[in-house]
Amino acid sequence: MFTVAEIMTREPYSLGPDDSLVTARQMMAEHHIRHIPVISDDGSLIGLVSQRDVLAAEDSTVLNAEGGPDSRDQYVAISAIMTAPAQTVEESAGLRGTAMHMQKNKLGCLPVLNEGQLVGIITDSDFVAIAINLMEQLESAEPEEDEFDN
Repeated sequence: MFTVAEIMTREPYSLGPDDSLVTARQMMAEHHIRHIPVISDDGSLIGLVSQRDVLAAEDSTVLNAEGGPDSRDQYVAISAIMTAPAQTVEESAGLRGTAMHMQKNKLGCLPVLNEGQLVGIITDSDFVAIAINLMEQLESAEPEEDEFDN
């Protein structure tokens, strides 16, 4: 059985609950990521902020309450927009079950834990990469049409 630990991204970028929305937006843009685990000082996962959360907050009254659109750069803590608690998966979990859980619940990612500590993240993009690899293997294993014509 293939496990989450085999394809997850280890040591994902993370933020603390007091980091700002601006910091999250910059981290996502700089590292081309869509999900950031939010961890406490002791390394425990306390939430998850997604690109969707950031975009929704930019359009919401969270940012516009104190001055309209020009106040977009005001300080908004990640804790105000994160999803908490976040759904998680253990690194020893099977890939098939994890993929089915993500699909059924329409999740873009799952933070990966080991003994309650964040050790990685697995995303829908990881599963797309597996699908591409499998398709390439199948295509290369298919006999050529002309191969048996003699």
